[in-house]
Amino acid sequence: MGLHRAIIRRSAGIAGAIMMTTAMITTAMMTSAMMTSASLLPAASAQPANPSGSSPELAEFYEQALEWQPCQLDSCTRVEVPLDYSNPTGKTISLAVRVIGSRELPSLIVNPGGPGSGGINFARDIASAFSPKIRRTFSIVGFDPRGTGESWPITCLTGKQTSRWLRTDSTPDTPREIKTFMSRAAKVGRGCADFSRELAAHVGTSDTVRDLDVLREVLGNSTLNWLGFSYGTSIGARYAELFPHNIGRMVLDGAVNPALNSMELSKDQARGFQTAMLRYETQFPGSIKRINSLLVKLDERPLPTSTQQPLVQSEALTAILHSMYSPTLWPELDGALASAYRGNGSRLQGIAYSANNQIGPEKFASNFLSAFYAINCLDYPTTPKADGLARKAQTWSGDVPVPEISRTLSWGNAPCTTWFDHVDRLPQPARSTTESPIVVIGTRFDPATPLSWARALNSQLPTSDLLIYIADGHTAYLNGNPCIDQYVDAYLVTGQTSGHKTCRD
Repeated sequence: MGLHRAIIRRSAGIAGAIMMTTAMITTAMMTSAMMTSASLLPAASAQPANPSGSSPELAEFYEQALEWQPCQLDSCTRVEVPLDYSNPTGKTISLAVRVIGSRELPSLIVNPGGPGSGGINFARDIASAFSPKIRRTFSIVGFDPRGTGESWPITCLTGKQTSRWLRTDSTPDTPREIKTFMSRAAKVGRGCADFSRELAAHVGTSDTVRDLDVLREVLGNSTLNWLGFSYGTSIGARYAELFPHNIGRMVLDGAVNPALNSMELSKDQARGFQTAMLRYETQFPGSIKRINSLLVKLDERPLPTSTQQPLVQSEALTAILHSMYSPTLWPELDGALASAYRGNGSRLQGIAYSANNQIGPEKFASNFLSAFYAINCLDYPTTPKADGLARKAQTWSGDVPVPEISRTLSWGNAPCTTWFDHVDRLPQPARSTTESPIVVIGTRFDPATPLSWARALNSQLPTSDLLIYIADGHTAYLNGNPCIDQYVDAYLVTGQTSGHKTCRD
């Protein structure tokens, strides 16, 4: 995904605990594939399709017995995996796993995106949003991918360093500002090397995908049933490449195009967020002019807030970008901007805090930011140096509604400029020999994962069907509209798709 510091997950509202969209559509109910054939799913205890991967040395991981503990009303455990899959007899790490529902049912493993977001809390929060039919068919499973949450969390920055980085001018326009920005960006990678070097070399998407196949089997599933949002679609697409014969159901909502590098992803996101701003303007006329004026003023002087820290421009940009994830967030943004125009930055800063998992001036609820950079910078090639980032910032910000948005999306790639390690694999189209049907979902005005990415991934996966949602916001499923939800539910239950389909808001 692109590397701005706040626009990387699925966005605002299921159970109020995660960033999740709640847009509504009113298209006619989809009925053509709604047969209730849960029996088409293998039982959770069925014989695995590909028992220990390709290496006998991995057998101990695929055959491990799990120790279950109650966690609230759910079941939790830890799954042991190799730190380095090229050396499976070496060090190991363990992954936190939560199961909601009966463990006798086939597992539907869910992922909120990121990278850097954990899945155990996401699974708990999203479970109640599923239809009764899905809850009768599957247990809902979440896991914290390696390096995140409770699965050997990686550390690149302390709370104080994280706060300092988030408050650094993210659209530097003088030599001094550029020097400061690039210096602080470099400290992110150095921090990973200092605090978590061994783990940082093994937190890439391909490592997580191999963990996912171990998890599939130790949970007793012959095939993987996967619901991935945003970056979770990258995990799913890579799984389809590495384990094509192990796919059961796979829904990829808010698809990422694996053929693009970091700068190409950021460029497309810049366009997406500018379109979102234009659509926001139709609901709140005059906003763009006032936003641009506010950002200019914040570049010169911060605004007072009710916290220990004043509102700085980078926080205002984070708040604006975060709010574009769902039109349900637009009224709050409008109110926060109105307060800022009157000289009070508290509400905008509050939105930025929410986007960054920040619970105090120098305190954060998770290691999300460290994991985000560690995974992204490892997964993608080195990004340009300061002069290259500056050129892209200038090019992308020409003749757009809010130039600072495009600038920050270019400069946000700076930590990966000096990252100490990258995987050998370059970005390339997904290639899979799977024969299993896959559903790829794209939202027409999604700013974070543009519809063009879903179209690209659909073209790369021959057995996939494309479900398009004509609406604003990031991702589509479980937002309460029948056209999207019933299409996906029917596929999850039966394994059959209804071909390409478009649903309208």
